[in-house]
Amino acid sequence: MQFEPGIPAVSVPTTPTSSSARTTLFWFRDLSVSVVIAIIVILFLYQPVKVEGTSMTPALVNDERIFINKFVYRFGFSDIVRGDTIVFWAPEDSTKSYIKRVIGIPGDLVEIVDGTVILNGQRLEEPYIQDEYRDRTSMSARKVEQAQYFVLGDHRNSSNDSRSWGTVARDAIYGKAVFVYWPLNRLGLLH
Repeated sequence: MQFEPGIPAVSVPTTPTSSSARTTLFWFRDLSVSVVIAIIVILFLYQPVKVEGTSMTPALVNDERIFINKFVYRFGFSDIVRGDTIVFWAPEDSTKSYIKRVIGIPGDLVEIVDGTVILNGQRLEEPYIQDEYRDRTSMSARKVEQAQYFVLGDHRNSSNDSRSWGTVARDAIYGKAVFVYWPLNRLGLLH
């Protein structure tokens, strides 16, 4: 620091009180901004949810924690496609949420013969289902109406799904399961 001749240097004393008050104010400001950002992310982008039940085993297991993307379907950045793992309000009780895999989209014809899904007259390849989780039931052909989706759990012999209560309305779907964050040994993207 340089001083001009004849002009005395002035030092502003800082008291411990003003320094700690300033630190507290900055801390409160940063905390407030963080809370607002977290609320925006949870309301509009990603929401943490807990998987309850075994209907999506082995892809998702009981008590697993995942993030769902609420943004992707809400604003039309992505269409709901076959194979997506979606979260939606339960058709028989709108206070509960379910997580299932999309099998049929609007216009599809879905039939199940001895546990094998026949989609539009073709056997559906389902590498995500293990043989011990497949049931051997049948269901007559059903056409998926506009703005409706036919969904099934991956653990077919313990899943309450479209075979029981029909299709899911598009406006009941509020997210896509995208990432497992707990337990750590299952950490990663969902496919």
